[in-house]
Amino acid sequence: MSDREARVVAQVDKKLFVGGAWTDAASGAVLAVEDPSTRETLCEVADAGKEDALAALDAAQRAQPSWAKVAPRERSEILYRGYQLLMERQEDLAVLMTLEMGKPLAEARGEIAYAAEFLRWFSEEAVRIEGGFSTSPDGKSRFLIMRQPVGPCMLITPWNFPMAMGTRKIGPAIAAGCTMILKPAHQTPLSALALAGILAEAGLPEGVLSVLPTTDPGGVTEPLLSDGRIRKLSFTGSTAVGRKLLEQSAGQVLRTSMELGGNAPFLVFDDADLDAAVDGAMLAKMRNIGEACTAANRIYAQAGIADEFSQRLSDRMGALRMGRGLDDGVNVGPLIDDKARTKVQSLVDDAVDRGARVLVGGGPGEGAGHFYQPTVLADVPFSAELSNTEIFGPVAPVLTFDTEEEALRVANDTEFGLVSYLYTTDLNRAMRVSEALETGMVGLNQGVVSNPAAPFGGVKHSGLGREGGRVGIDEFLDTKYVGIGGI
Repeated sequence: MSDREARVVAQVDKKLFVGGAWTDAASGAVLAVEDPSTRETLCEVADAGKEDALAALDAAQRAQPSWAKVAPRERSEILYRGYQLLMERQEDLAVLMTLEMGKPLAEARGEIAYAAEFLRWFSEEAVRIEGGFSTSPDGKSRFLIMRQPVGPCMLITPWNFPMAMGTRKIGPAIAAGCTMILKPAHQTPLSALALAGILAEAGLPEGVLSVLPTTDPGGVTEPLLSDGRIRKLSFTGSTAVGRKLLEQSAGQVLRTSMELGGNAPFLVFDDADLDAAVDGAMLAKMRNIGEACTAANRIYAQAGIADEFSQRLSDRMGALRMGRGLDDGVNVGPLIDDKARTKVQSLVDDAVDRGARVLVGGGPGEGAGHFYQPTVLADVPFSAELSNTEIFGPVAPVLTFDTEEEALRVANDTEFGLVSYLYTTDLNRAMRVSEALETGMVGLNQGVVSNPAAPFGGVKHSGLGREGGRVGIDEFLDTKYVGIGGI
C-alpha cells in the first residue's frame, strides 16, 4: 500500500461497534480484509460471534424506548450532519472503498455521494411522518391513526455497494426512531465501520447502532432473529439467502424487507436511438464492474439492429481499461474474489459451447487480482445458462428477438423481477412495454434507475418491500389505530 492508502485504512477503527463503544470480539477472533486487485491483506478487523450479537441486541433494546421519544427534528439533524460528514470525507472514503471492494475510484466517489444522499433524503422524511384523524361512518366515534417505530432492527448488507446499502437502510431506521444492528459483508467491513464512526460523530446516541463484521453470518443472525426482541429484518443479497432468512424470520413473525437477486432484461427495439441505447447498455452492464443486482443481465436486440448494436457495444467494451481501481484511467476493477471470477468464466464457457460468439474479451485478465475482461457475446442462445443466472460480472450477452410480443415473453420468462430496461422512440410502445414488464422498476431510455428519492425494489423472487423514496420509511413504521368513543 502507498502511504496515502495506509493512512486511509489506519483511520478506521478495526473493532466491533457495540452500544456506542469500540470493542474486541468476545472470542478475540479477527478476520482479514483483502484488496481484490492484489490479493494482499489490507488489515484485520474484529470477527463477531453469537455473544457479540446478543450484546448488541441488549444495547439496542435498552436504547429503543428513549430513542423513539427523540424529537423528529433532532433525528433529522443527526442524519443531515452525517450527510455533511460523508461529503466532507468523500475522497478518503472512496479510496477506502476501492481498496476493499475493487471498484474504480471515480465510481467509489459516486457511491459515497449516493450513500450520503440517503442520509439527506431521510433527514427530510424524519419530520414528515404523518398519521390521521377521521370520523367513523356512523358518526359515533373518531379514528386516530398513529405511526410509530417498529423497534430494534436487523440490517444485512452486501459487499458490492458497501456504503450505500448501509445508508439506504440506516437512514430510514434513524428517521423512524428505530435502533438497529448492522451486519456488513465480511469482504467489505471497513466502509461500514467508517460509517458507524461518522454517525457517532454526528450525534447518534449510544446503542442506536451497532456494527458486527463476521465470517459466521448464520451464527450471528440466527440467534438475533429467533430472540424475539428484533422486530424487523432488512436484507440485501441473494434470493437463496433471502429465502433462508424468511424462514428464520417466520418463527417470530418479523417484519421483513428483502432486496434480492435480479435477472434484468435490456430491450433494444429497432426504432431506438442506437447511440443512446449503447450508452445505456454500458451503464446498465458495467456500473460497479457488472457486480450489481440491477445490472443488465440479458440484452435483447431486435433482429434488424442486433448486429450493429452488438458491434458498437463490443467496440465500447473493448476500449475499457482494466486494472487496480486507484490507478489513473482505470474503468474496470477486479471482481470481488476468485469464486466470482470462476463463476463468470463458467457462464461464458457454457454460452460458447452452445454456439455464442465472443466479440471481445472472454477470459480472465492479467495480474494478481481477480480480474475478468469486459466481454460481449453475440448469437447467444436462449438455452445458455447465463440467460437464467445472475452473471455478476462484466459480461454482456446479446440475444435477438423479432417482435414486441416475443421480447415481452422472453423478458418475463424468469422467476426474478427487480428491474428491466427499454429503449425505443415510440411513445405508445414505451408505455405498452413498461406496463407489461414484470419488474418492480423500469429504466425507460435510461441505464440507471437507482435514486434515493425513488422507491427501489422488485417483484416475484426479487424481493419484498421498497427502499428509498417517500415509501422507504414506511418499512420501519407500524400503524396504530385508536378508536375514540363517546363523542
